[in-house]
Amino acid sequence: MQKTRLTKEAALKLYDLSLFELGKMAGEIREKRFGKKSYFNINRHINPTNICADICKFCAYSANRKNPNPYTMTHDEMLAIAKNSYSKGATEVHIVSAHNPDAGLDWYMDGFAKIRAALPALHIKALTAAEVDFLSRHYGKSYDEVIDLMIASGVDSMPGGGAEIFDEKVREYLCKGKVSSTQWLEIHQKWHERGRQSNATMLFGHIESREHRIDHMFRLRELQDKTGGFNAFIPLVYQKENNYLKVEEYLTAHEILKTYAISRIVLDNIPHIKAYWATSTIGLALIAQEYGCDDLDGTIEREAIQSAAGAASANGLKLEEFVGLIKNAGFEPVERDSLYNELKVW
Repeated sequence: MQKTRLTKEAALKLYDLSLFELGKMAGEIREKRFGKKSYFNINRHINPTNICADICKFCAYSANRKNPNPYTMTHDEMLAIAKNSYSKGATEVHIVSAHNPDAGLDWYMDGFAKIRAALPALHIKALTAAEVDFLSRHYGKSYDEVIDLMIASGVDSMPGGGAEIFDEKVREYLCKGKVSSTQWLEIHQKWHERGRQSNATMLFGHIESREHRIDHMFRLRELQDKTGGFNAFIPLVYQKENNYLKVEEYLTAHEILKTYAISRIVLDNIPHIKAYWATSTIGLALIAQEYGCDDLDGTIEREAIQSAAGAASANGLKLEEFVGLIKNAGFEPVERDSLYNELKVW
């Protein structure tokens, strides 16, 4: 960690610096830690259902009048996808879906257990804190009980989704009724206390202010001081199509890169900053490697949530293309597992 930690006021003032200055500061931190390495994994996103009890204004994925195509996968369908991806070299399945009130708690847990039994070497990253909160409320379980069921069913780590923006007023407007900021942090703390790791996200570029972004980062930094359980921070760029959030001024690449750089400078205790190409585009994610980011997520193969809102991620990226893009950007492609153990330097 830095010897003198930034205050919120000082962190906010970073936005006043030029993009060049921020890139230099964040780039030096990144280079000191990881050199020219850019991490990725071979993964498959599985989104098993889009039927949701909640209506978030920014969401284009859940089945509603803007997306009138509800579906719920069977366990056999989920397992077939996982097996196919594993046969192609995937080391992780990333399983995130809507808050389906009809599927049943066993549908969630038994799905994980079947994948774990069939593919013991495959890392299962599943259930956001928002999903954990939903299952807790809907089935009368405590957070501890749901988390213990996840672990017993074979879940290895938690994704960072559902964090959106922690500011309570913004959250009230964006996703009223979903997991609160305090609950999101509590769930991840409980997960970390069991010796497990997770990611943290921030959805930005909608109605939030720069102050809200800084506040969000500082709440994560505070929890990380306690648990050390976050392995990556993922600033997610808001996707504007097919949802109920009316955003007229879309983020510029300039603002996105500033936010990536500031997150690297502020979050001195979270090892990795991920430019999740599914929301930023692969081109900008590669540029972001010059602005403090050291990770690009992975090949993805298929993705339904961000692509429903306009992202070009529905069919993922081929491994050879992914590696080539990283090399052409002047970085060293390093294939990792889900917990950032290096598997292969390409």
